[in-house]
This record gives sequence, C-alpha cells and structure tokens, in this order.
Amino acid sequence: MNSIKVFFALFFVSIMVQNCVSVKEYEKNYVNDSEMQLSTKKSAKTENNFLLYREAASGADGGKNGGGCGCN
Repeated sequence: MNSIKVFFALFFVSIMVQNCVSVKEYEKNYVNDSEMQLSTKKSAKTENNFLLYREAASGADGGKNGGGCGCN
C-alpha cells in the first residue's frame, strides 16, 4: 500500500516539475502591454459589482436593485 502512495506522489511531482517554465528576458516585455492590463473602467465596474453583492445593498448608481440574495 505504501508503494502505491509513493508511486503516485512521485508521479504527481514529476508532472508538476515538467510544467515549470522559465520566462526569457525578451518575453517579459509583453506583461506590460495594454492587452494584459485591466482598464480602470473594467476594474471599477468589477469592484462595484463585488461590493454590491457583498454588502447586500444596492447603491444609487442605476445598477441592479434588490438585496444580496440574488433575487433581483
């Protein structure tokens, strides 16, 4: 029984090690591209939506009405 556990542990570790990738220096500049960044409007809308349901209240921003129970 222990040999099976050891086998599966080594199997999963070998899979995890194979998935590790090092990023080359010339590939790092793509992280700062505009496509990779959230716009301020999208992030503000997402945060507002999150707070709306988290606080179980609706603001006066013309959004959804109702409580945080999901019964809008």
